[in-house]
Amino acid sequence: MVLKTEKSRIDAVDALRGFAVMAILLVHSLEHFIFPVYPASSPAWLAALDEGVFAVVFALFAGKAYAIFALLFGFTFHLQYASRQSRGEDFGVRFLWRLLLLAGFATLNAAFFPAGDVLLLFSLVGVVLFAVRRLNDRTVLALALLFLVQPVEWYHCFRALADPGFAPPDLGVGAMYGEVAAYTKAGDFWQFVAGNVTLGQKASLLWAVNAGRYSQTAGLFLLGLLLGRRGLFSDSADNARFWVRTLIVGAVAFVPLQALHGLFGEATAARMAATVLDMWQKLAFTAVLAASFVLLYRTARFRRVTDGLRFYGRMSLTNYIAQSVVGALIFFPFGLGLASRCGYALSLVIGVAVFVLQAAFCRWWLRGHQRQGPLESLWHRLTWLGAK
Repeated sequence: MVLKTEKSRIDAVDALRGFAVMAILLVHSLEHFIFPVYPASSPAWLAALDEGVFAVVFALFAGKAYAIFALLFGFTFHLQYASRQSRGEDFGVRFLWRLLLLAGFATLNAAFFPAGDVLLLFSLVGVVLFAVRRLNDRTVLALALLFLVQPVEWYHCFRALADPGFAPPDLGVGAMYGEVAAYTKAGDFWQFVAGNVTLGQKASLLWAVNAGRYSQTAGLFLLGLLLGRRGLFSDSADNARFWVRTLIVGAVAFVPLQALHGLFGEATAARMAATVLDMWQKLAFTAVLAASFVLLYRTARFRRVTDGLRFYGRMSLTNYIAQSVVGALIFFPFGLGLASRCGYALSLVIGVAVFVLQAAFCRWWLRGHQRQGPLESLWHRLTWLGAK
């Protein structure tokens, strides 16, 4: 049912990770990789199609694909930690070095992605996994729930209720992204790269503060760690019941949260509450997506249909960074400059085409050459640099 291709690899996890990276690609394609330039006008039928495509893709994937990616980051940490622990070793310090390497990959990706890169956030927040690696499951779960409650946003909310003149610090993110948009439109490649790895990364990290992403990412990492400790991706009747319950709870929670989060005004307290509810409704739908995928993957037909995602997920780092490079070359002025000619529908077609080509490459690479993708192999080798 949940098939293993090699020791320590779980097909369902690889396929779910591939699904998340594919979804990120589709969202970024519609956003022109954070280059919001679109056709000045379109026929009425195409405008309606574009609107529908945007609504469906963002409703399904925006904020949810990243959450699955974060969840599986914590799960992977468990696999690595447990593997070394079985040999009487502590993976903790080596993991910190691995996070530092991840910051390097984040810089590489950010060079082509003007909004800054989530991998840098992962490299910073990943320290929480190091900190909790020896704590028991109950403590880890309690910490995960604390992070997912979004305590900072609730503090700001209640502070604003008590003091109507209170406002969270203005981090200047909007002005930073204005500068990013300006040099991106200018079309100077080297200015683009230099700006992205400095100003773009800074803006991304500060945007994550406003969006509550630090706390949510930490919570998702810890939930992924617990999924690994409890072996909940392995095939058993108990695990199937767990994912069914997860699906039901996520679906039931999503409906009221979706209805509530858009009802708030512009006052500070209202905006803080709306931010939390928006994150909670996305988290609930993430549970629906992840649980549905895992349950469907237990069927032979679904495994056959999604077989390409298994290879795609095994090369997630390579694919994620390659997406940014290809997207920049397609949409940005220093490349083909197609952003101004592509509405949402055509951008989705381009995203799907990039995915199909990447998936074909992954299948060829893994079957004919390596057990890992090029960047995965490099990350692995650098992680164990100097190890006996």
